Amino acid sequence: MGDPELEALRQKRMMELQQQAQNQAAQEEQAKQVENQKQAILRQILTPEARDRLGNIRLANPQMADSVEMQLIQLAQSGRLRGIVDDAMLKNILAQITPQKREINIQRR
Repeated sequence: MGDPELEALRQKRMMELQQQAQNQAAQEEQAKQVENQKQAILRQILTPEARDRLGNIRLANPQMADSVEMQLIQLAQSGRLRGIVDDAMLKNILAQITPQKREINIQRR
């Protein structure tokens, strides 16, 4: 392999890496914008106490927090959510969403 061929391969690889980096940066920027929009909507429909509760839920169970956030946003956008969601209303929503746990007793004989 000659020196010009090696240099051409290096240039091609550098271009590919730069393109990948640009694509990744664009995806990260788009994800950040979506998250900012989601947080802005949640600030409008949740009281500070409800936002704090949702933040605590996010620490314990991120998937459940995402699910609740998306449901709240969909309800708000469809117009089925009346008023601002306070802490008590959020507790009711969470009680409906969380599965009922069965109590298991183990008896030793």
